[in-house]
Amino acid sequence: MLIGEEITVLGAGIGGLAAALAMARRGATVEIIEQAAELGDVGAGIQISANGARVLEALGLGAELAVRGMLARAVDLCDGDDGVRLARIDLAARGPGMEGWFLHRADLIAMLAEAARAAGVRVHLGRRVEEVRLSDTGAELVAGGRARRVRLLVGADGINSRLRVAIEGPSRPFFTGAIAWRAMIRCESDAEPVAEVHTGRGRHVVSYPLRGGSLRNVVAVETRTRWVEESWSHREDALALRAAFADFGPRVQGWLRQIEDPWLWGLFRHPVARNWGWIAPSAPGRGAVLLGDSAHPTLPFLAQGANMALEDGWVLAALLARHDTLAEAIAAYERLRAPRCARIVGESTRAAGIYHLRDPWRGIVHGAIGVANRVVPKLIARRYDWIHRHDVTRDVL
Repeated sequence: MLIGEEITVLGAGIGGLAAALAMARRGATVEIIEQAAELGDVGAGIQISANGARVLEALGLGAELAVRGMLARAVDLCDGDDGVRLARIDLAARGPGMEGWFLHRADLIAMLAEAARAAGVRVHLGRRVEEVRLSDTGAELVAGGRARRVRLLVGADGINSRLRVAIEGPSRPFFTGAIAWRAMIRCESDAEPVAEVHTGRGRHVVSYPLRGGSLRNVVAVETRTRWVEESWSHREDALALRAAFADFGPRVQGWLRQIEDPWLWGLFRHPVARNWGWIAPSAPGRGAVLLGDSAHPTLPFLAQGANMALEDGWVLAALLARHDTLAEAIAAYERLRAPRCARIVGESTRAAGIYHLRDPWRGIVHGAIGVANRVVPKLIARRYDWIHRHDVTRDVL
């Protein structure tokens, strides 16, 4: 049903751009409405795991990913106290195509945006939508006090999605008791393409190289009891960051000494949306559907937020093309995506507890990881195979 269909995507993030590209390639007429004046995300690294890379490959961006990204060789789990490696997860050892990629978020956005525009997608920047209204005859975007009805609205507008509020009312996020700093620093010239996770008591640090090893992405997470506003746009004094991780090993200390002006944000959990789509009662050919963080915001501990958004975009486009009616397509999309995304969200929440263990459990678990790494090294690597081996491009051929 996509040939000639008019589709409006709210949000030009990873999921919105991927969905727009996939739908335009299937013959839809697509526009994107984005409130930011320019695309990109300053100072943010991203990990694209094998499941997300398959979507980029299917979108024709595999070669571009290889140029802009760094092929991830392994993940090192390290003791935060001294930096001693507890285990190495060899990504390539899991089989062909199971490696991941380290990428600057701005580079991924640029890749998707260039391809989307080349496919005919119209990207409107600097357009703030104040409200989404759902009427008997369709979804309406309200901007500057004026309403415009659209045929099919795809809400890829993130954790504060206006479309989600219109479909099922405001969600009630709760503070997880953790905050995170993020920053970019210069990378050492001999850096391996490896993600390092340094775990401490109530804290951990994740770092990996970007852009051919010229930059290093650093994310530091600490458990706290005080409430922090949910936002990516707060700055923090670097001294507070260094003080929070003062007892970590010299490798982490070397990274933190380079950070001058980190970003700080509070980690909140939103429930997975109960309803992912809506059909206009008096106009069944019109409707709206959620995608990415608007439907299933997740914590960053399994690095799956962007990968789930890529999967969503591909699956939604494929199902819209396969089904004769919008209602059938949206129902199939929710049926296919909701269980997987809910499981990933749950596993991401549980992973935080493993990273932040305190004594005596910390010593016990670290010892068990070390034994498993020596005796059955593939066991740790296979724990999340159900995430990384999944191929949504084969779900709906």
